Amino acid sequence: MGASVRIEGVTKIFGEPRGRQEFIALEDITLQVQPGEFLVVVGPSGCGKSTLLSIVAGLQQSSSGSVTIDGQPVQGRPHPKLGVVFQDYALFPWMSVQDNVEFGPRSRGVAKEKRRQIARELIELVGLKQFEHKYPHQLSGGMRQRCALARTLANDPDLLLMDEPLTALDAQTRTILQAELLRIWGERLPSNQRRTVLFVTHNIHEAVFLGDRIVVMSRRPGRVKAEITNPLERPRVETQERPEFIKLTKHIWGLIERDAMEATAA
Repeated sequence: MGASVRIEGVTKIFGEPRGRQEFIALEDITLQVQPGEFLVVVGPSGCGKSTLLSIVAGLQQSSSGSVTIDGQPVQGRPHPKLGVVFQDYALFPWMSVQDNVEFGPRSRGVAKEKRRQIARELIELVGLKQFEHKYPHQLSGGMRQRCALARTLANDPDLLLMDEPLTALDAQTRTILQAELLRIWGERLPSNQRRTVLFVTHNIHEAVFLGDRIVVMSRRPGRVKAEITNPLERPRVETQERPEFIKLTKHIWGLIERDAMEATAA
């Protein structure tokens, strides 16, 4: 079962309080992420999406407010059942695909044969079978991101934090990996058999395609502008041409448009 996440009144201020260089990145963010839910946070550039994810991950501390995972407070260190997938893959370039995926289990002291079995299963799951002995520089961008996902899953996280992991990919690869991500997450499974996912993106179509629920954030200081339950049924094969998909993307764009234009002009 996936983890539950509670974000309560989180504010993040950079710089000296009330000083000239102070700016508020996040202001009074309160969210609840249910076990097994795929929650997507979308908003204009500079709204604090990645900062929020970093706080949940324990990589940054909030200025005020709290974050709990399964009721345990996040206090400046990563939760043991949490995995993070970044935009830039963060693979070890001197390690093969197999070794990258085995890295987490090896660090935890998992026996050699067991960790090899875990890696083999995950490499097949993400579609990299026969590429086990390739190095990151020998892979395409999409294949690197598949490897990064497999490496994260090797630690068996209950919660996946994903910081714009598909942004750097070309449009075709991105579309393919969106569907693959839902398959790997377990789109066809009951919610109590899925991991929890907190996914950050600035792409509205991606948010609507992936999310059970979509949180729309305002331009800095980042605040929750809207929380939208996605009415589209799963699985979401060939949903992007449906009228309800188009209607929802237009609605979200209407919430974001002014902030996005101001962020671009800034």
